[in-house]
Amino acid sequence: MSTSTGTIRESSMVNNPEYQHLREEHARYDALLDQLASRRYLTEQEQMEEVRLKKLKLRVKDQMERLMRQAGNA
Repeated sequence: MSTSTGTIRESSMVNNPEYQHLREEHARYDALLDQLASRRYLTEQEQMEEVRLKKLKLRVKDQMERLMRQAGNA
């Protein structure tokens, strides 16, 4: 997919409440991961939380991509 095609698809999703919710969720996970990354040392529990957040962030990204593909096919 070209950059312009991706930009067009994403801009078409601006009015999609489900997509907006997913973008906010993705940004929230990203911010939490940034907080963990800023620490010098992570406890075992924090390491597990980091893995969990990365998986959630990836799941949300996949859902966003699915919505964009569906919008492109409509």
